[in-house]
Amino acid sequence: MVVGGPAMNKPVDAVGLRTELGAVDYLLHRGEANPRTRSGIMGVEILDTAPDWQRFRTRFEIASRRVLRLRQKVVVPTLPTAAPRWVVDPDFNLDFHVRRLRVPEPGTLREVLDLAEVILQSPLDISRPLWTATLVEGLADGQAATLLHISHAVTDGVGSVEMFAQIYDLERDPPAEPMPPQPIPQDLSANDLMREGLNHLPSALLGGVRGALSDTVSAAVRALRDPVSAVAGVVEYARSGVRVISRAAEPSPLLRRRSLASRSEALDIRLSDLHKAAKAGGGSINDAYLAGLCGALGRYHGALGVPIATLPMAVPVNLRADADPAGGNRFTGVNLAAPIGVADPVARMRKIRAQMTQRREEPAMDIIGSIAPVLSILPAPALETITGAVVAADVQASNVSVYPGDTYLAGAKILRQYGLGPLPGVAMMAVLISRGGWCTVTVRYDRAAVRHESLFAQCLLEGFDEILALAGEPAPHPVPASFSAEPPTSRSELGS
Repeated sequence: MVVGGPAMNKPVDAVGLRTELGAVDYLLHRGEANPRTRSGIMGVEILDTAPDWQRFRTRFEIASRRVLRLRQKVVVPTLPTAAPRWVVDPDFNLDFHVRRLRVPEPGTLREVLDLAEVILQSPLDISRPLWTATLVEGLADGQAATLLHISHAVTDGVGSVEMFAQIYDLERDPPAEPMPPQPIPQDLSANDLMREGLNHLPSALLGGVRGALSDTVSAAVRALRDPVSAVAGVVEYARSGVRVISRAAEPSPLLRRRSLASRSEALDIRLSDLHKAAKAGGGSINDAYLAGLCGALGRYHGALGVPIATLPMAVPVNLRADADPAGGNRFTGVNLAAPIGVADPVARMRKIRAQMTQRREEPAMDIIGSIAPVLSILPAPALETITGAVVAADVQASNVSVYPGDTYLAGAKILRQYGLGPLPGVAMMAVLISRGGWCTVTVRYDRAAVRHESLFAQCLLEGFDEILALAGEPAPHPVPASFSAEPPTSRSELGS
């Protein structure tokens, strides 16, 4: 969090992370109890060789001693007299969090992603630190994979990059480093935190009243000095808030169903090729990425005889400053009318860019963060109802830049990284990861919403092939990483 103003009085741990859960973090933590709102995020890494197990385990031991959040669990007071708090788990057991298994040889990314789905659909133990790291052996050519699973309550995608940076090296065999000291465990029960809150309640109430009075007086002074501007500002913020949370387009009739079953597909693209294509189309890498995704969705709807012009898409926008610590969530969402019916990829990029620019300038862009303190104290049924109403998108699409150069984990080089995001009431979540000169596009979808899986995979390939064609001749092509490039042999195979 940015240090300044009220944040200066918030308790922090030894590395600058707030010990109190922010309102958005607590909302996401509460969502872990419900399979429809569970918010786990996962990085799937492909390694060029299987690392030594003890060396692999030691990397996470070191990281957990340097990044306290990896050893902290959440304590929620029995009664809401205090904010939930991160505390160093006195029962921390690294062997619960760092795991090892093998897939039948020769394993492929398909087997790894299917395993990742099982892990993501399984609840994290909220009585422990909210993460796991699984080493997967048995892949073809002696390769291996890691599955880094973390709750969104801990951090967002950008924050997780910084949080897990401690496990990587810039060379295959760096010099050994000393083991950092073990963090001091904290014995704090839910009742202890409740009593602590009760003890501080009078001073907290007094401080709250003083703050409210100060804000009221300041607002009154501004209103007296310039009443027209004050009223206009309130009205404009309210209108902006409506625009921010409103659905940007009518939902797709094809993607309306929801279930608890999901699947992921992935593409590999050279970062330089996507950058060149984006530049040729007059946009950014993010514009090209979203245009490729829209092209895939347009093809899928057209192939099934349901062509539509737009559908609602939410794009997370990073609000994290360079000085912010890795923990916590610092993002908001931008709602777009995704132009999936626009055939020309350049025109599609322009429409996306124009909407992103306009939405980023909304005064109430971070309205969810503003109302999160109220939402976080609602009973579970009311919270689920409101969350369902606020989720106004069929598709979410995230873009995370990781490490630009080569990185190694316990002596193994990271070849690719694929991002799997949560499905909080949406039909699909797409994630673009940029790392080590490559981009990966991973689309995780609800299998009740996307029922024609081989068709969708082919549409995904064609959608990004069309974007890369903008780079000129010879045109580069995306590589299907999790599926075969052959389309269905006949339209009859699509079913009803």
